[in-house]
Amino acid sequence: MASLVPFFVTERAYGYAAVSGIVLAASLLSSVAQPVFGVLTDRRAMPWLLPVSTLLGGLGVALSGLGGSYALTLASVAVSGVGVAAYHPESARVARIASRGSHRAMGWFSLGGNLGFALAPLMVAAVVGTGGLRLTPILVLPALVGAVLCLPVLRAAERRTSAATGAVSAAGDDRASFMRLSLAVVCRSVVFVGLSTFVSLYVTERMGGSTAAGTAALFVLYLGGAAGSVLGGALADRWDRVTVSRWSYLLTAGSVAGLLLVPGPALYLFVAVTSAGLYVPFSLQVTLGQDYLPSRVGTASGITLGLTVSIGGLVSPLIGGLADATSLRTALTPLVLLPVLGWLLFRTLPEPAPPPSRSSAGPAPASPQGETHVTFAHVTGDRATSSQEMKAPITTEEHTWTRD
Repeated sequence: MASLVPFFVTERAYGYAAVSGIVLAASLLSSVAQPVFGVLTDRRAMPWLLPVSTLLGGLGVALSGLGGSYALTLASVAVSGVGVAAYHPESARVARIASRGSHRAMGWFSLGGNLGFALAPLMVAAVVGTGGLRLTPILVLPALVGAVLCLPVLRAAERRTSAATGAVSAAGDDRASFMRLSLAVVCRSVVFVGLSTFVSLYVTERMGGSTAAGTAALFVLYLGGAAGSVLGGALADRWDRVTVSRWSYLLTAGSVAGLLLVPGPALYLFVAVTSAGLYVPFSLQVTLGQDYLPSRVGTASGITLGLTVSIGGLVSPLIGGLADATSLRTALTPLVLLPVLGWLLFRTLPEPAPPPSRSSAGPAPASPQGETHVTFAHVTGDRATSSQEMKAPITTEEHTWTRD
């Protein structure tokens, strides 16, 4: 939807506040519905949601340019938001199972969506830029392709999901850390949605009114995100997720300041660095949320990918209203402070222990009747050495332990 914003401005003369309302419509239902879908997928696997929600999201985008009234545009965008809400929790849950908890694999999973974001401005420019908003129905084609590609894997996804389903105690949930993580994701969301909504218009102003320059900036913003998501998984294999995310937030604060203050074409470099800084922690935050709430993986995914991310859309009308009253640069300046707040929140977060994996060693050999064999390790420094084996003759009256 962010790719269509400049065309709504030029073709329908929408102001900053009006286009912010479009982003709000896409986010509002999504922000409320994603946790609901997360709760549902925690109770029962629903892989069929993947093609259905993909198609619904694309249908809303396709219809957004046809309604002449602002109300119909908002309704179409809301339909797309519901599709997004239904997709994210189930896809994140299935991806976690398929990746077996690998940070690098989750980074590649995020890459697919980020490449779609990067290609969206080019596709919209090619379609809507040549024929106007009346051609938005063509934009449903990627959703159709994505839905069809999901169909052959539905049965395999159901089998793997059923095999991986097990009872996990809620006692292992770290709700306090999850809440702090969610607040940090909110900070990231406001920055990302604010920039994705207004960076094209901002760069257009800075580069002499060139719409192509604005489209290029949006493309760089999304393309940098594609690289950042893969980089985040690789860095998390070397350092922990909390450390990588914390420094990414600090990098983002500096790059947003550069985007707003540095003149000329150099601002594209800061757009790219900002994008990478925002997306390096993207998939890491999803797996962190899932590890903080291991008993509610779908709910955690719905909140980190949905509710917190969508709050950025709720804030964007405030940015648009401030831009109408002052200037776009003034309205975007507070975005510099939010990554700093996210960095401070990450400084208080622990790195959760990885989820326990099933042992492949098989069951322990049976002991002779009347004896219990216990093997333990004696730790000296950073090395563990095996101790002797213990045998325990057991009677009904008392336990007498003897050492061989």
